[in-house]
Amino acid sequence: MSKIIGRSLPNIPWEEKPEGCRMPLWRYSGNPIIGRDGNRVSNSVFNSAVVPFEDGFAGVFRCDSRSISMDIFVGRSKDGIHWEIEDTPVQFTGADGEVLKREYRYDPRVCFLEDRYYVTWCNGYHGPTIGVAYTFDFKKFVQLENAFLPCNRNGVLFPRKIQGLYTMLSRPSDNGHTPFGDIFVSQSPDMEFWGRHRHVMSPIKEDCSAWQGTKVGPGPIPIETDEGWLMIYHGVITTCNGFVYRMGAALLDLEQPWKVLYRSKDYILAPYENYECVGDVPNVVFPCAALTDADTGRIAVYYGCADTVTGIAFTTADELIGYLKEHHI
Repeated sequence: MSKIIGRSLPNIPWEEKPEGCRMPLWRYSGNPIIGRDGNRVSNSVFNSAVVPFEDGFAGVFRCDSRSISMDIFVGRSKDGIHWEIEDTPVQFTGADGEVLKREYRYDPRVCFLEDRYYVTWCNGYHGPTIGVAYTFDFKKFVQLENAFLPCNRNGVLFPRKIQGLYTMLSRPSDNGHTPFGDIFVSQSPDMEFWGRHRHVMSPIKEDCSAWQGTKVGPGPIPIETDEGWLMIYHGVITTCNGFVYRMGAALLDLEQPWKVLYRSKDYILAPYENYECVGDVPNVVFPCAALTDADTGRIAVYYGCADTVTGIAFTTADELIGYLKEHHI
């Protein structure tokens, strides 16, 4: 039986698997949990990150405004389902005013690492790059140096050092909607200077797994298990009607996470419900966060739906890793 290495979370949002469900992830019956009007200024709320915090949960949310300005906002919840999202974006402090210049901010991740919460996001600085900041209380945020040169997206930290180094997944990109994309991993001694870049995985061009043929990118913070790092990712196919985003999973080596032990042949979740197929960008499920309970193996995946609203899907480490081993490349 696959086991999560981590903390207990007895109040993790949860719903049992519906009878007859054949997929390894199943949607919350109350989806979407956050509508497009999640705060007073939003046109849409999606691709957001949440973590356990104090006696409930906190997170950083992508809210595109009614002027379609992309920024990130703090949210809080008692149960992980009902959220109160602030009406003003995160205000960063930092030593270097050049780094604090804002063009746009979107698709955040939040990772508890050592003694603080690190936030990474797609940060506009003469093109998309990876912004990095930390907070202790979700009130004051200290921005660090951008991790990489443009162009890069989907910066996702591992929740502990690997071989004594901070470790981050990312997907190098271009300045547009990027009709390509591989996943890489990079390491740093100090969360400022990043190197030791290693390739993790590429899109699969063959018909055997065409749903991930255009690009792939990392999703939530990788989940440490006794069998490896469980990485949930997005895969994209280009169709006659544009991009379609689906979810996959992979198992990475614990000490050399550029080594893929297992990888999805079949997707684990795809746009199916109306709120996933219809919206500002149709046919998108985009995972950005996962809560875990080590005692039960339960996993709650938060994902953006059609670039408009936010949903949750559930699984367990045992079920997802078992499915991955049965349906792998």
